Amino acid sequence: MYIYQYYLKNQPLLYMISKSYLKKLLLRFLMVNVVYFLAKSTIEHGDDVVDFDEPALFYYFTAFFLFMLAFETNNWLIRKNKPSGLNKSLDTSSGIKIMLINVVILAPITALVYYLGIFEFDHIFKIRPEEPWLRFRVDFFRAMLLGFAIIVFNLFYYSLKQKKELDNTMNKLKKEAITSKYRSLKNQISPHFLFNSLNTLTSLMYEDRDLASDFVSRLATCYRYILDNREEDLVSLEKELNFLDSFIFMMNVRHEKALTISTHISIDPKEYVIPTLSLQMLVENALKHNYYSKEKPLEISIISIEKSSIIIQNNLHIRKQKEESTQLGLKNIKTRYSFYTNQKVIIETENNYFKVTIPLLSKDIKEVSILKIS
Repeated sequence: MYIYQYYLKNQPLLYMISKSYLKKLLLRFLMVNVVYFLAKSTIEHGDDVVDFDEPALFYYFTAFFLFMLAFETNNWLIRKNKPSGLNKSLDTSSGIKIMLINVVILAPITALVYYLGIFEFDHIFKIRPEEPWLRFRVDFFRAMLLGFAIIVFNLFYYSLKQKKELDNTMNKLKKEAITSKYRSLKNQISPHFLFNSLNTLTSLMYEDRDLASDFVSRLATCYRYILDNREEDLVSLEKELNFLDSFIFMMNVRHEKALTISTHISIDPKEYVIPTLSLQMLVENALKHNYYSKEKPLEISIISIEKSSIIIQNNLHIRKQKEESTQLGLKNIKTRYSFYTNQKVIIETENNYFKVTIPLLSKDIKEVSILKIS
């Protein structure tokens, strides 16, 4: 027993198949018993309904045999007629075809079983009805009715199962599409960020070489972070904040006194993760959509709220956009969060401040089903 359990634990697929098969057998066993007692109750009444004499055993095992026959034949026909490709759902015509073929297979075998039991082996099973042909017709039509119910039930179960599998497949495809957009967005950030940084560095080389050297070091740190985590969807809050520290330094150098970015994190950043580059994207979003100068500086604050979330907020100096914003960055962050938590990314504007609240994720977070993003 222990060896078998060890083998199953080290063979996940076999374990899943065995577990699924045992559940299926248990369900069939329960249904056979229900079918049997329903059939027996239509023949006999009173306390003898639960007696297991020769006729009772005949009806019990024939019910089990015919039930398994209907179930397995139905499964075989479904596999044979199942369409290939992404959509594996049976259409109405295929379902009707499967039912008719199943009935054609089941009918003669059912008739043969009850004919043999009632007429040929009556001395063994001791059914001995007063009117054998009437008993044969009643048993046959009862068995066919129950068999037809099993066929319909199995087709309905298969349809529900395939619908669930199709939904899961579409969810995976949707996630892959969003991930592709995320990578495209990161690829857009890198050249844009590098171009602006090199422009700033060119000016610093003539004005302050020490500051230029520090700027190059911070730029290298930023790009090392981007390259090291380009395939990671989640990163520790500690790493993101370290990256953001270098990013903030570079933004302050570029914009001098026109920009103030402050962080107020009161939690242990090692214990939480967030989507990669999400803080940087939100800071870039504030820079992109707001006008700022030394006279009207842009103030961006990153604040942790207990152990639940982080707020990224900025005062509003909305600049006129030549084109309407697509909000691709914000939508991307919301969708990426939906893979891991039911908590929402909250976007709000109040008291002349724009705020984005993102949930903090535990470092052992696992994926959840994709949620509809409004």
